[in-house]
Amino acid sequence: MRIDHMLVTLCTLITLPLASCSRVVAHANTAPSEGVPVRTTRAMVEDVPLEIAAVGNVEAIERVEVKPRIGGQIRSVAFTEGQQVMKGQLLFTVDRDTLYRQQAQQQAELDRDVAMEQQAAAVAARDTASERQRKSEAEIARKLGNLGVLSSQSVSQAVSISDSASAGLHADQAAIAAAAGAVRADRARLAQTQLQMNFADVVAPISGRAGAAMVKTGNVVRENDTTLVTLLQLAPIHVTFGIPEQSLPDVQRLSALGPLEVEAGAGAGAMVRGRLDFIDNTVDASTGTIRLKASFANTDGTLWPGEFVDVRLRLRVESGKLVVPESAVQEGVDGRYAWRVEANLATMVPVKVERSYRQQDTNGRLTSLAVLGGGELRPGDAVVTEGQLRLTSGARVTTIVER
Repeated sequence: MRIDHMLVTLCTLITLPLASCSRVVAHANTAPSEGVPVRTTRAMVEDVPLEIAAVGNVEAIERVEVKPRIGGQIRSVAFTEGQQVMKGQLLFTVDRDTLYRQQAQQQAELDRDVAMEQQAAAVAARDTASERQRKSEAEIARKLGNLGVLSSQSVSQAVSISDSASAGLHADQAAIAAAAGAVRADRARLAQTQLQMNFADVVAPISGRAGAAMVKTGNVVRENDTTLVTLLQLAPIHVTFGIPEQSLPDVQRLSALGPLEVEAGAGAGAMVRGRLDFIDNTVDASTGTIRLKASFANTDGTLWPGEFVDVRLRLRVESGKLVVPESAVQEGVDGRYAWRVEANLATMVPVKVERSYRQQDTNGRLTSLAVLGGGELRPGDAVVTEGQLRLTSGARVTTIVER
């Protein structure tokens, strides 16, 4: 009786797991089949620019180190560091006290020499009248001597006095010339001092952005020696970059037809457009590149002197090229491929990538696109851009967002 009860219990324990497993299998067979979640986009036909990519360096077109044209103590700093200043704007003021004293001394010397010139002119006028009188007396003496009225000694004395008067007049004229020369020298020195007083106001020679002030109020500076501040012109601005020497013939040929478009930008920021201005006259033998320079309006200050930027030199535009995002292209054993989605089924198709380029949308965001030059993709095909790792050929997929 006890043995029968144990057999019944054992059979019950064996049949319970079997029943549970059958329910699990039945549930699995009845669950709906779901696809692999992926993101897709469409292969598009677009006009694609043919560009040369490079790394460039931003350079200010004009860079001026402002130095004082007179020495002295800095009386005031009239700008803010980092400020955009205009040409002719006051930057520094140098103390004028020494110049004021020098101007007063030179003015006094000028007045003295003018008075001496006037005195010499008055003496010359007096001696001119005396010289005429002496000449007249000498002429009369000669006539009287010829008539025998005056002795030869008296005639000689009258002629000698006339000659002395003439010599005195010449001396007066020389004194006038010397006094006039001293007056001119005084006026030149005074004009130089007045010019230096104007130089006491140090103004911006160009419009640009001011750097750090190298001196403060109270510092003593020397003429044409101390750099007060450095000004950089930011708009327009240059970007210098190099391209392979193999591209030089195309660049020369196309630039002869008109300015080539150049785009530049730093990091993931928006690219700004400029034009090619300069092609260097020699190839760098150590790098095999040639130096080019482009100018940009830079009115918003996007480009900053000294920074490195990505540069794209556009040569021409190729029409009707099939493009997909670079994220849709995968590397395989047999080459590059992409996953095409048709009727919610994924198929691996080979692609041939000619090149890639970065496209900027209306919001300023950059997208890397692959330009296809062959393969089985057609315009409008849906290709997978995310989720490729879980795909197998013929796998069912579920599109999360098609973009």
